[in-house]
Amino acid sequence: MPEGPPAWPCADEDVHAALESVYADGDWGRYHGRRCAQLVDKLSAYHGVDHVMLCSSGTVAVEIALRGLGVGPGDEVLLAGYDFSGNFRCIEAIGARPVLVDVDPKNWSLDPQQVIAALSDSTRAIIASHLHGGLVPMRELMEIAGEHDMAVVEDACQSPGAKVQGRLAGTWGDVGLLSFGGSKLLTAGRGGAILTSSEEVHQRAKVFCERGNQAFPMSELQAAVLAPQLDKLDERNKTRRENVRRLLDQLGGGEKGDRRLFPERPGGCFAQNVPVPFFSGQLDDGPAFYKLPWIYDANAAGGIDRQQFIAAVRAEGVALDVGFRGFTRRTLRRCRKVGPLEHSRRAAESTVLLHHPVLLEEPEVIDRVAAALRKVLWAKQ
Repeated sequence: MPEGPPAWPCADEDVHAALESVYADGDWGRYHGRRCAQLVDKLSAYHGVDHVMLCSSGTVAVEIALRGLGVGPGDEVLLAGYDFSGNFRCIEAIGARPVLVDVDPKNWSLDPQQVIAALSDSTRAIIASHLHGGLVPMRELMEIAGEHDMAVVEDACQSPGAKVQGRLAGTWGDVGLLSFGGSKLLTAGRGGAILTSSEEVHQRAKVFCERGNQAFPMSELQAAVLAPQLDKLDERNKTRRENVRRLLDQLGGGEKGDRRLFPERPGGCFAQNVPVPFFSGQLDDGPAFYKLPWIYDANAAGGIDRQQFIAAVRAEGVALDVGFRGFTRRTLRRCRKVGPLEHSRRAAESTVLLHHPVLLEEPEVIDRVAAALRKVLWAKQ
């Protein structure tokens, strides 16, 4: 792919028209124009929640959500040992203590079965993040939370529009979160949203943010460009899922396959020592692919380390990167750890991620991505 990976955000005439409109009527320079209010209404209707609060980022949305739930100093908040670093820091920012539980090895998202062992008298809440196309089984998690009087913050920053056990991501938890950062599926450069149907949580969040005006605002310009993207979200997520299926089918790692990246070489030569033994998403549950993940096994790849592999794939014009660093190396001074966190550690050390913009391209481009991955891997055998 000599032209390199596709740019993001993609060209969108409706976004262009929205920008011209917000300039023409002057809302771009107002504290309180129409666009933020319109986006609140659209997000509320789309997700079926009573309250939506817009804010400056998905990261600050985590802190606002925790404060809205009444979590504070001395409380414990559970989260996965493999997650976005900002979630850990937001727990610290409110004076609470992070407690790490392991991820499910099938999808790299928080494992509800690990939650019960992590509970203490100080446990107040849990952050459940849907990562890399993986989806937390929210029905099971909410049952556990209800039995133990825990609040749930559902982080859908990577998964807007995803369906989790029949419901939209962000609508299972006591509070749901969205991010509109510059690389996200819904992008405004920056921005976030808090979703809830609890009047009490919403009121606490408003009180925290009110400093004479909204201290963590989204601009009218940001709201204007998000509205037309929301209208196209379901169709774009469908296209991404179809292209993920196509890519995995070509690489021999479909969601129900044997998880090897390339089962056979041309001519029937069987390749035993290939990396990326499984894809960690759930295609049948309606995921939204912000990143498409694999696990990279350097030993199976003949000793080629992960960074060398990624550099070679990037040289072919494909946007591949490492996953999160995770929290397994954090000291016990900063957090409590439940068990060895072996799956979280493996996720941090081995994940490689394909960036989402290419997943909106035509099938021919997806075929070229598959060809680029095969070229690199076969060259290393």
